[in-house]
Amino acid sequence: MTESVDRQTAVLRLRGADDILILCHKNPDGDTIGCAGALYLALKALGKNAAILCSDPIPKMYDYMELRWFDGSFNPAFVVAVDVASIQLFGENNNVPQYAAHTNLCIDHHASNSGYAYETLLDPGAAAACEFLLDVIVDMGVTITPQIANCLYTGIATDTGCFKFASTTPHTHMAAARLMEAGADVEKLNARLFESRSHARITAERMAMESLEYYFNDLCAVICLTWDQIESSGVAGAELEDLTSLPRSIEGVEVGLTYRQQRDGSFRISVRTSGSIDACNIARRLGGGGHTRAAGCEISGNLDNAKHAVLEEVRKELQRCGLLDQDAG
Repeated sequence: MTESVDRQTAVLRLRGADDILILCHKNPDGDTIGCAGALYLALKALGKNAAILCSDPIPKMYDYMELRWFDGSFNPAFVVAVDVASIQLFGENNNVPQYAAHTNLCIDHHASNSGYAYETLLDPGAAAACEFLLDVIVDMGVTITPQIANCLYTGIATDTGCFKFASTTPHTHMAAARLMEAGADVEKLNARLFESRSHARITAERMAMESLEYYFNDLCAVICLTWDQIESSGVAGAELEDLTSLPRSIEGVEVGLTYRQQRDGSFRISVRTSGSIDACNIARRLGGGGHTRAAGCEISGNLDNAKHAVLEEVRKELQRCGLLDQDAG
């Protein structure tokens, strides 16, 4: 079982370590990559030897970050995971499991964190792990350069949907303001992260919307992409992340579900909610986790079984919130 540590302890661990391996979660998003990039640059500024490892390729949309990928040229003496809530989220490629099994420190903001690391620095009130990593890096005695600021802003902006999600707090905006003052190129980053769509992404969106279904008096909307569709569109994994907001954005919908089939046939389900509905409640009962308004899980089996399992939990949550009659099927 992990030991919870405060920021000062985490800073001591990082300043006292060397030959540091930074682990991201599989299907990497802006927060895990932004954390990794910022922490790598901070450790480099302290003269530390550090590198980053991820089970899956880093999407091209994040190629503006200065990252050093682990090539096996040193034996990691200290392993730190960033924005990874559970051991299952590391993935199986690039020898990640052998390092993840001995994670010294986890820096995370998911309330559902499973406590897999020896020590965990957790702030579930933060909208993104990058939001409070900013203070960690400052406490390490490192100046926030424009390059570090770009990394941290990426994580905050992407995990809040460009500050639209309910997880956004005054502190989130203040952190973003500090990064702007430090030189984050906000105009360029926002354009790249939120205003640019590839032809492949648009094709995938069209396919997903063709699958749209409604349940529970139209309170729940579902879209799905099979692996064959993802392959045929040629869309990169990261470009699919903002698809998760589409079903929830429909008028009157309280729960939006996005099913994305993985290469092995399993389904990755993203849950987005509004009002009093807790997305994490839905995902956690299926072995996943996340936040109040945004959560996810993975389910093996065919699409019909995956739909049935998740919709049953959605039904329970809608009934708990009084939005659906208790005898509704």
